[in-house]
Amino acid sequence: MNAPDPLSAPPTDIPRSAPEVTVRHRVEWHDTDASGHQHHSAILRWVESAEAELLRSYGLEWLFGRTPRVRHEVSYRARLWFGETVSTRLRVERLGRTSLGYAFDVHGKEGTAAEGKLIVAHAAPESPTATPWPQAVRDALAADGKESA
Repeated sequence: MNAPDPLSAPPTDIPRSAPEVTVRHRVEWHDTDASGHQHHSAILRWVESAEAELLRSYGLEWLFGRTPRVRHEVSYRARLWFGETVSTRLRVERLGRTSLGYAFDVHGKEGTAAEGKLIVAHAAPESPTATPWPQAVRDALAADGKESA
């Protein structure tokens, strides 16, 4: 019997002790719109900042520029105002063959202000399409090392 091909491995369901990071930000003037609270795009900038911090903390900063966004979904729950301190928590939720799913939440003084999901793909610079995650990424982000069925 042949060993399974790691490039066709099923997605890895990441356990609750999954890689995660929390980054604190202050709502700056450029983060707000004419109404004085955060512009919807500020949430995604904060999530991307948290993603960069998470990748750095796992020695994966070489992935910068290799993870195009495939999909994002945000549910806005409360407004965040200029000068308010917020925290953005990002955690790895699922690691697929070529995609990576993050879950995130953004908290301000009123509690959860936004929550959602971000899906990125791995794309080697020379490839026009998504490519499988290198084993180093799988090893770093799959906390328990087990593949799901």
